[in-house]
Amino acid sequence: MSHDPTAGGAAVQAPPNRRLYAVMTAAVVAMLLAALDSLVLGTAMPTIVGELGGLEHLSWVASAYMLATAASTPIWGKLGDMYGRKGVFLASIGIFLAGSMVSGLAQSMGQLIGFRVLQGLGSGGLMVGALSLIGELVTPRERGKFQAMASAVMGLAMVGGPLVGGFLTDHFGWRYCFYLNVPLGLAAFATIAVSLQMPKKRSQAPIDYLGALLLAAVITSLVLVSTWAGTQYDWTSPLIIGLLVVAVAGTFALPAVERRAVAPVLPLAVFRSANFTWANVVAFLFGFVMVAALTFLPIYQQTVQGASASSAGVLMLPLLLPMVGVNMFVGQLISKQGNFKLYAIVGGALLVLGIFLLSLMDTGTGRLETSVYMMVFGAGLGLLMQVTLSVAMESVEMKDLGVASSTVTLTRTIGGAFGVSLAGIIFNDQVTDGMGDKSGAMAGDITKLSAESLVKLPEPVREAYERAVADGTHWAFLATTAVAAAAFLGGWFIKARPKPAAVTPPAAVPADQVGTAG
Repeated sequence: MSHDPTAGGAAVQAPPNRRLYAVMTAAVVAMLLAALDSLVLGTAMPTIVGELGGLEHLSWVASAYMLATAASTPIWGKLGDMYGRKGVFLASIGIFLAGSMVSGLAQSMGQLIGFRVLQGLGSGGLMVGALSLIGELVTPRERGKFQAMASAVMGLAMVGGPLVGGFLTDHFGWRYCFYLNVPLGLAAFATIAVSLQMPKKRSQAPIDYLGALLLAAVITSLVLVSTWAGTQYDWTSPLIIGLLVVAVAGTFALPAVERRAVAPVLPLAVFRSANFTWANVVAFLFGFVMVAALTFLPIYQQTVQGASASSAGVLMLPLLLPMVGVNMFVGQLISKQGNFKLYAIVGGALLVLGIFLLSLMDTGTGRLETSVYMMVFGAGLGLLMQVTLSVAMESVEMKDLGVASSTVTLTRTIGGAFGVSLAGIIFNDQVTDGMGDKSGAMAGDITKLSAESLVKLPEPVREAYERAVADGTHWAFLATTAVAAAAFLGGWFIKARPKPAAVTPPAAVPADQVGTAG
């Protein structure tokens, strides 16, 4: 259903246009920091290990951050709904900046991992906080434009992250990958603190601690299963079975707990909207496909097509530019025409076609051909990214905007975690089988060799490895095509909504009448 922006609380006071753009820009900068963080750090990891040691714990530098972000995202969304978006968003920025600062000061791998948890807890509120502000301050007719800014930020992070990380590490040291967040984050914090004026809001309802704990346990278990199962641990290992039991038990217990809660962290009422439910289903499926593709495309390009690791971000431009461009264009169309279903179906069709075309790549596929396939795939991603977010946010009342944005963000994140895990199992098996007895001539993990190290291999071994990677990519993407097809089918269940003209916009007020900061 389309929501009335004034439902569930006081009317939102829209700031003057110039102030609105300042606030939205600051919010998008905060999102950029969260999106950049892991991408910037990837290129610095060898240097970090060289200084701090702890190679056996290396993966936890990223995993700890991802777990903390995923587990805290829905909690931040609910806190914003209960206590006001401005104060909660500023708190998430502050925690993120504190985590960034102490991560830069870490003297051991253990310290760094612990500080990354703190940073991740703040990061969980950055994306959902920015999206909730967009939903509350901007009318549905204008919302697509600002949501497209958020998409552009993600594309910028994917392209620029590895380049920025490499530059900072080479010229200033790896610690500046964290310190970079501080001045940008402080600027965003100050702009929002000064420019954003919202009515004060404080819920008298008790915080749903049990629901938050159960939801965090389910999310953590699912992310750990997707990360460890089939790689570090067998699917039948006691640890993985135990995590699955926790996830299943928590999932069954959560509805009962939330029905009794006065202010549930995940209100079950939002799922009464079929559009909201299907938006989350499609978000999970397209997140699965998106992260799998973004993980294994660079491996194929570097291994089979001979691209260098330093150009990894630039190589993704044929995918990212259509994704961002379509997202921005379609955001405007959705706002004006309001036909969710049409764009969900078209986006799903392009997603299926794009990933299927990518599955056809082999050792003879040229970069131009790959770029065309990536453009089709990127256009599908852009459509579905915009549609799922718009559907989720316009299917709930204003009081549940934080829950809506956090839920769709979380389902996409969990889908991506499972996508990279399951596609990775297929890829690794194909590469290992394809190499056969030739894998003995290669040192280290045979699924993670750079283009530079491949040149040093004997020609027969190198050619065998290139074929094995091409085969691994083919089967991983072919399996992912089935998930993309499910996303396409899910789009048919999304209903078109009434045009925004039927929705009452927030009432604008003069600058000197804007409410006190909340």
